[in-house]
Amino acid sequence: MNIEKINLMIAEGEGLTVEFKEKYTPKIDRDIVALANSRGGVILLGVKDDGKVIGEKLTNRMKAEITDLARNCDPQVALTKTSQIGGVVTVEVPEGREKPYSCSSGYFRRLDAMTQKMTQKEVRAIFRESTDVLFESLNCSDGKLEDASITKIRSFLKEAKTSFKANKKNAKSVLASLGVYNNGKINNAGALMFAKDIGRLIPYSETILVAFKGTDKTYIYDRKDIRDDLLSQLNEAMEFLKRHLNIRSEIRELKRYDIYEIPMNALREAMVNSLVHRDYSIRGTSVSVNIFDDRVEIVNPGGLPAGISNGNFGKESVRRNLIIADLFHRMDKMERIGSGIGRMRTLMKNADLKEPTFESDTFFRATFYRNPEYALKNTSLGSTEKGREKGREKGREKGREKSREKILRAIEENPTITTRELADVVALSIKGMEKAIRTLKQSGQLHRIGPDKGGKWKINKG
Repeated sequence: MNIEKINLMIAEGEGLTVEFKEKYTPKIDRDIVALANSRGGVILLGVKDDGKVIGEKLTNRMKAEITDLARNCDPQVALTKTSQIGGVVTVEVPEGREKPYSCSSGYFRRLDAMTQKMTQKEVRAIFRESTDVLFESLNCSDGKLEDASITKIRSFLKEAKTSFKANKKNAKSVLASLGVYNNGKINNAGALMFAKDIGRLIPYSETILVAFKGTDKTYIYDRKDIRDDLLSQLNEAMEFLKRHLNIRSEIRELKRYDIYEIPMNALREAMVNSLVHRDYSIRGTSVSVNIFDDRVEIVNPGGLPAGISNGNFGKESVRRNLIIADLFHRMDKMERIGSGIGRMRTLMKNADLKEPTFESDTFFRATFYRNPEYALKNTSLGSTEKGREKGREKGREKGREKSREKILRAIEENPTITTRELADVVALSIKGMEKAIRTLKQSGQLHRIGPDKGGKWKINKG
């Protein structure tokens, strides 16, 4: 991009791939996803709609904020470049490979040189293959019996409180009885619940956990992406919430009870609903858990399922994913009678908190409001902050322990698995995976036999 090209764009005016903005505002994320959902393009900051250049200055803070906005899109948008060229700031947006993209305000597209919000019908019409068969019931294109994890099947059976023991010989029968295996293939529900490597089979099945400083998405101070089976996504989300919410203790009859500022049962109900009712056929999307100083938002792709209206919302139960709902019900994670919304409202009321709100368009958003008395931004005592930091570090260490447990399970199933494959399975960066492996080696739990290529891992038991 150079000054000559900028001048040509300004002369030609706004179009499918060019957007003019007088100045920078956080609402630029709408234009970012609109361009990513179309053919890509450039946003010119400091240019009026009529093409008059009034100028804009790119600061380090502005550049960082624009990058964060793009990263918080769902999926993330990797901007090509943000530059100062003459008196204009240019934000170059590539065409997305994981359409549709969305920002906090929903889905947007470019139409007649304008950024326009898309309706759910438009999202489905443009980006989704229409089918009369529910996505969860379709055979997973690359899913075979050997892609199912015996460890995850056993974890499910344990949660379901059944005494049945799963092994490689009876795995086919177990999966078939659960409705996730047929004619040599596991279906998408089976992949979502039991796949060894969900990232390979359904890469957009993930939950993104983010804690922000303040009441908007400008500053992130903790983030974790969970690309794993749905039960693991639920458990990791609950641990993340516990780590970042305030807690108080009460002594009752000589016993200590920890009480979170938002009832965990209400948040768990919302998290289960987001995983069960998510529209998994919308590619490139994810469940989001966003923690702000004043609230917690749990968001999933897909509005209300067909058959649910604003009038009967919270009173009747309609499942978008019947198989997944049944599996969660077997694990005693949800009811079938449509009482979840009412239960969340009651739990918040009993805790003397503001009633949660529920919004639906192309996303479904449940918002839980925190008690202002415990808001992080009101904390001024250093000892209190140190205590919180100690608690957060304890939570981070617990998360690292869980990651190491997942690594050992994955190696037990496939001793020749590579470090990169382990990173995908456990949802860690390569650097993070290497650090975890060093810890396991130093503790004597793991060692390597043979070279990096062609060798294998061995778990030291006992």
